[in-house]
Amino acid sequence: MSKISGMKVKLFIKDATTGKILAGQRNATLNRSAETIDATSKDSDGHWQESIQGFKSWTIDCDGAFVQDDVAYSMLETAYLNSENVDVYLEFPSGTKYEGNATITELSMEFPYDDLTTWSLSLQGNGPLSIIEA
Repeated sequence: MSKISGMKVKLFIKDATTGKILAGQRNATLNRSAETIDATSKDSDGHWQESIQGFKSWTIDCDGAFVQDDVAYSMLETAYLNSENVDVYLEFPSGTKYEGNATITELSMEFPYDDLTTWSLSLQGNGPLSIIEA
């Protein structure tokens, strides 16, 4: 079992044939959550609440340095402007992927006076997040 450096996990935006790496990416966070359904009843164990897992959701938040001629970033801008979802995946060095369809909920750029132009991106999962083993 080996540890993995975060800089080796990369976000890709898929087109019709392949994935395009999102250039300049620095940080990325995959968030997974589930709603809680209260399953407590009179026959629950003593005075303890019971719960079961409800609907699941996932998001990806990431940011990076802007690369003007990046194909993946252009795909994001086009999808955002056309109100289209995107297919994305996070790929580990082993080749394992976390893959799904997502809605672009934020696509921001920052232009500081004394630093790099940067972007930030928030994706809301649309349906399941699949784990594809290498």
